[in-house]
Amino acid sequence: MYKFLCSRSRSFPVTASVLAPLLAASFAVAQQPAANQNPSQAGSQQSGQSQDQQQPSETLKVNVNVVQLFFNVKDKHGALIPNLTKDDFEVYEDGKPQTVKYFTAESNLPLTLGMMIDASGSQRNVLDMEKEVGAAFLKQVLTDKDEAYVMSFDVTADLLQDFTRDVHRLQRAMDGVKINTGFVGAGLPGSGGGPVPISNPAGTVLYDAVYLSAHDMLSKEVGRKAMILLTDGEDEGSKLKIQDAIEAAQKADAIVYVLLCADRGIYGGFGMGYSGEGEMDKLTQQTGGRVINVGNKFDKLREAFDQIANELRSQYNIGYTPTNIKLDGSYRKLEIKNKQKYKIQARAGYYAIRNEDQ
Repeated sequence: MYKFLCSRSRSFPVTASVLAPLLAASFAVAQQPAANQNPSQAGSQQSGQSQDQQQPSETLKVNVNVVQLFFNVKDKHGALIPNLTKDDFEVYEDGKPQTVKYFTAESNLPLTLGMMIDASGSQRNVLDMEKEVGAAFLKQVLTDKDEAYVMSFDVTADLLQDFTRDVHRLQRAMDGVKINTGFVGAGLPGSGGGPVPISNPAGTVLYDAVYLSAHDMLSKEVGRKAMILLTDGEDEGSKLKIQDAIEAAQKADAIVYVLLCADRGIYGGFGMGYSGEGEMDKLTQQTGGRVINVGNKFDKLREAFDQIANELRSQYNIGYTPTNIKLDGSYRKLEIKNKQKYKIQARAGYYAIRNEDQ
């Protein structure tokens, strides 16, 4: 049994019997909102939220015969490339060329952002840094058109602040994140214990948290969507696998960034290796984000947030009608090619599903 805390501090039990297509166990909020409701309305009604944002419209879904892609273009040094045109790009789906219907350079489209903070014991030496720099990032990047939420995860995934445009609420939620030390062996990396939990079958439910964030929070949102994970990348005890988290993020059309924050000395001190980066690479590469390794350095974390802010505000947007019009739930590989051979940072594919199949 897992709990999912809404912004009004009511507890929503999350059982392992609700999920389905992926595995026999996962998360689902017991009090599910109506199909045409924003998940935030189950917990609290946010002021100023427009009716349009509550509609179950999706980006990157072929139910309206249009696939939409947000992506960045960089040179060999990683610098963002502006001022490119539609003619500079070609789009391929499952290796077949597609006809681009529209193309824009987007910098001001509304953004929905999930800030996700690892609160397991391994983060105790970096959590204060994460909270300070993360709060400054939210203040910098969010406009009055954007909304965000805050989640923490250790042995459970907890929603600390539901969808809101109020930066102060988001900052208060981040300030409230506490390291989990409620288990035997507290002080070791992991669930208040170590990478292998000592007294609890769960550890750091990172993959489950990503799934919950994508499936329950972002899947019904409209427009540009991103998750930022502040974590060491280690998962212990999730009911789901990394591929399930990736699939949920792809179906929600959410870009995932991972800021690897860890005091590596914690692992070395207990004779344990660090192995989270590889799985985080898979998660970010498949969803159009990337991993930035910051360790326990304040300046590196601040620089990483600045890079993400620039990328989110410097995206191109391509839309096309796929030649394969079947809505059969299959996965379609995507590739964007640039005539100047610049590096394209984009998601690797999408699922051809209808809204009601979400």
